Amino acid sequence: MEINDLTPAERRVWEAFPRGESVDFRDSPEDDPAGGEGWGPERTLRASVLRSLLLTAPQEEGEIAALKVSGARITGDLHLMYAVIDSAIRFSHCLFVNAPNLYGSRLRQLNLSGSVLPGLNFGSARIDGVLRMTDCRMRGPVRLGGTQIAGALFLDRAEFTAPDTSDPVLELNQSVIGDDLWAPGLRTRGEVRLNGANITGSINLVEAEFDRPAGTALDASTLTAGADVLLRKVHVRGKVELRGARVAGRLDISYTRLSNASGTALRASSCTIGELWLRMGPPVEGTLNLRRSQIDVLFVEPEMLPGVVALNSLTYTSLLPHEPAERRLPMLERDGNGYLPYSYEQLTASYRRIGDDDAARQVQLAKQRRHRATLTWYARAWGHLQDATVGYGFRPLRAAVWLLSLLTIGSIAYGLHHPPPVKADEAPDFSPVFYTLDLLLPIIDFGQEHAFSPTGWYQGLSYVLIITGWVLASTIVAGVTRAVSRQ
Repeated sequence: MEINDLTPAERRVWEAFPRGESVDFRDSPEDDPAGGEGWGPERTLRASVLRSLLLTAPQEEGEIAALKVSGARITGDLHLMYAVIDSAIRFSHCLFVNAPNLYGSRLRQLNLSGSVLPGLNFGSARIDGVLRMTDCRMRGPVRLGGTQIAGALFLDRAEFTAPDTSDPVLELNQSVIGDDLWAPGLRTRGEVRLNGANITGSINLVEAEFDRPAGTALDASTLTAGADVLLRKVHVRGKVELRGARVAGRLDISYTRLSNASGTALRASSCTIGELWLRMGPPVEGTLNLRRSQIDVLFVEPEMLPGVVALNSLTYTSLLPHEPAERRLPMLERDGNGYLPYSYEQLTASYRRIGDDDAARQVQLAKQRRHRATLTWYARAWGHLQDATVGYGFRPLRAAVWLLSLLTIGSIAYGLHHPPPVKADEAPDFSPVFYTLDLLLPIIDFGQEHAFSPTGWYQGLSYVLIITGWVLASTIVAGVTRAVSRQ
């Protein structure tokens, strides 16, 4: 393109480029590019001119060339597929009439802060510096799948919408970011995809909003984050998908509202996470799925848990904050898969790890009671008996209470009416206490039971004491055996 074909606005940009000077077409810093359709030729740049400028790259000795434009209306198609551009590019507070196509390109740095675009195709591209879209407003799909960014990706306060919500408004599948993904205050209306993305640093989504009701609002399956993933004070309408994600640091979902009442609100199954914080927010609306995940520190406040959780094969080392067992057990009872012994064992182990043996026993007792509901009627009857007598071995004092009660009844009854001896000349002195113990304890023999023979209802009482003693002894042995086997 000949220099004579340029408009005055384009000439300003062309002449400023070799020296890396900024060209600002704005009347004031408050100019909104969303209303840029009415901007005249004095603020209009043709995409073909910009393409020619970047590809021919006029240089000036001793200067660093860069394209720096603010407040311009850019018309036409900016096609830079597979282009290699060594100069930094900045379009701030600009309006793009058509979506730029930079697929497969290699850039030094790209800055679109404050601009309004109908979309962007930047898939499989490579940036040696940072990609900045701070305060951008994207009105169509933004494709960054497979992009390699050596520095950080800035999406703070950006807005992403698209007329067709069936396609993702922001796609970062298989992208590689060498630093942070910085997006506090991000707003999206449609699906955001981070499938297989690899972020070396942190992911900051504090105070972001993801809106895709009855669909997947944020899909980050198999995401890899080298540091923290911050979802603090986030509002999500739709599903958050984190299946298979790897988060080396903290996945922080504090002060966050997750809402997908018709299905799964958060799926973090088969994940490996350093710390998961789910606290200080309203209850999750929808199912919470943590199946098969491995978490070092699980910080979950009971108040945030929804009516249905999936915890099958969830493994965690520490459970915070420390809560009584009564407040943790409902979490296990809300699992839609029914009775899961492993979930109870995990909770028991977390209590034992901090030395709260009483809470650990309560969890184990709750496990036996939950298991009882899955048994046949006769097995349930035996379970109820063990529960009532010794609390499945976790309430050993109950056995002592039963024994003392029966011993008291028998001692009083036989103390008031001594049973006659079987052989008067051979019988020892009668002791109502030891006679009752002889009836109650099937193994110990004090020589009283066989020396005396009660009659009438006293004989019936002896049968009751013998049967009760055997049953009580069996339940005690079963409970102790279960407790010993756990140790």
